Amino acid sequence: MNPACLMQGELTVTDRGVLNRGWTGMNWLTRDKKGIKTWRKKEVPDGLWEKCPSCGEILYSKELARHLSVCPKCAYHFRISAATYIDILFDQSTFEETEPGVISTDPLLFKDSKRYTDRLKAAKKHSGRNSAIITGTARINDRRVALGIMDFSFMGGSMGSVVGEKIHRIALKAVDERLPLILVTASGGARMQESIFSLMQMAKTSASIAMVSRAGLPYISVLTNPTTGGVAASFAFQGDIIIAEPKALIGFAGPRVIRETVGEELPEGFQRSEFLLEHGMIDFIASRQKLKKTLDYITGSLMSGISTRAEEKDEENDRKTISLIW
Repeated sequence: MNPACLMQGELTVTDRGVLNRGWTGMNWLTRDKKGIKTWRKKEVPDGLWEKCPSCGEILYSKELARHLSVCPKCAYHFRISAATYIDILFDQSTFEETEPGVISTDPLLFKDSKRYTDRLKAAKKHSGRNSAIITGTARINDRRVALGIMDFSFMGGSMGSVVGEKIHRIALKAVDERLPLILVTASGGARMQESIFSLMQMAKTSASIAMVSRAGLPYISVLTNPTTGGVAASFAFQGDIIIAEPKALIGFAGPRVIRETVGEELPEGFQRSEFLLEHGMIDFIASRQKLKKTLDYITGSLMSGISTRAEEKDEENDRKTISLIW
C-alpha cells in the first residue's frame, strides 16, 4: 500500500511517521518559532477560590466574603471565626473583650496520641486565640449587650473548664450591669482531655443561665453549624429565644450513633435547623445577613419590656413609701 503523504513546503510527512527532506523537528510543546506565544500553566494562589460543599459551585473568595461567607447560589453558610461574627453582628469598634487571660491548664496530665498541653499549643497557633470562646460586651445599634462567641477552630469549639468559667463570668457581668446576654455556639461538645472537669461545665453554665433568668434579663442563644454534645445538652438550648442558622447540624449524639442505637433509618434532614424548627425545638431560623437585625429587634423588644416593668415597680414602691409617710 502506497502511504498517503502530506506535502508542506519542503517537508514530507508519511502516515507511517517517516520524516523526509532534512526535517530537523519542531517542538510543538514549547513553540519556539518567533511570533507564536507559548501558554504556560500559572500557579493559582491558595485561598483565592472556595468550593461550596453543598452545591459544588466554585466561588471567588473576596466575593464570598462580601456575602458574609454565604453561598450566593444555594445559601450554604460557611463556617466563620468568632472575630468575623463580632464584625457582622455588632457595631464597629464597640467590642470590649473580657477575661482574655483565662487559659486552659492540664490538671489531669492527660495524654493520648499527644499531650494535652501540646494540643493546646497547636490550637492557639491555629486559631490565634487562647480558648474556644471569646466573651465581652458590644453594642447592637447602640444598645449594649453582653456576649460570648465560640470558635470552632480552637479544638472544635470543645467545652472545657475555661469555656464554662468565661460563660459564668460574662453571665455575672450581664446581671451586674443589667445587660441582655447573647451566646453564639459552634461546638463538638465537652472536651474529652479534661474528662469530668469538662462535664461539670454543663451544670456550671446551666446555673449561670438560671442566674440571668432570675435577674429578669433575656438570654438569646444562636446555634451555628455544628452545635452538638454537651454544649447542646446545656446552655445552648436554655435560651429565652433560640435562633439557628440555616441547615446547621444541631443535636446531642451524631446521626450515625443514633441510627445504630435505635436500629432504624433516620428522617431526611434529621438534626438540621429546619427539622428542629418543624418539631418545636428552636424558635426560628435567621440567615447570617439578617442576624444582626433580628438580634436588635429581639433585644430591643425584651429590654423595653423589662424597663417598663422596672418603672412600674419603682412607682409601686414610691406609692408604698408615701402611704407609710402619711
